[in-house]
Amino acid sequence: MEITDPVLAARTLVTERHPRAHAALLGGSVLTARRTAFSDLDVVVLLADGADPYRESLRFAGWPVELFVHTRDSWEGYVEREIPERRSPLLFMCAAGTLLVDRDGAGAGLQEYARRLVTAGPPRASAAELDDRRYPLTDLLDDLAGCGDPGERLFIVTEVARRTAEFVLLAEGAWLGGGKWLSRRLAEVRPGLPERLAVAVGSALDGDTDALVALADEALEPAGGRLWAGYRRQGVTRR
Repeated sequence: MEITDPVLAARTLVTERHPRAHAALLGGSVLTARRTAFSDLDVVVLLADGADPYRESLRFAGWPVELFVHTRDSWEGYVEREIPERRSPLLFMCAAGTLLVDRDGAGAGLQEYARRLVTAGPPRASAAELDDRRYPLTDLLDDLAGCGDPGERLFIVTEVARRTAEFVLLAEGAWLGGGKWLSRRLAEVRPGLPERLAVAVGSALDGDTDALVALADEALEPAGGRLWAGYRRQGVTRR
């Protein structure tokens, strides 16, 4: 049986799979205007302490589903590991999601906590970390300048675009993202920049790299510009 309403489909799934769940939320693009025919149901389920957390991909009622099952302790542990990486899909699913199940306020409490963490933002990047990002991007720009092979150019160009976007977000103290979420996070900080990068990548793949190089330099400039000569990091001595 297919269920066309994503909220109803997700709630029915939770009722069938985890009838004693303390809380459940539906997150992701399926709740937004960006929903497509390929959008899945990102469902977070909170079980009682002592339950076994797991993740599962499945199909239910005509929908692809990503099911994230946690206890409160496992949820917090997972988020605590993701926050230092400045990228936490689980955190955002809960902060922006729709409550499906909420027993004794567990769901509302989890969502409020997630929203506070999102609003607080990720850890700020140190000057050393920014340097660690400036160096490989500079190296890639040098590779791009000397590249005459279309196959090599493909991977250099896409890597320059990704690292440029991530550098902007890091320098701004914003959350990172992967895939489509990198573009969305970037658009929040610098409206129009994902589109400018897309045009520049297209031109660079055809051999005209000027626009892409300019955008990379624009991103690097507030942190000191390109960095290659003089970059040094101490190695770890094995004892």
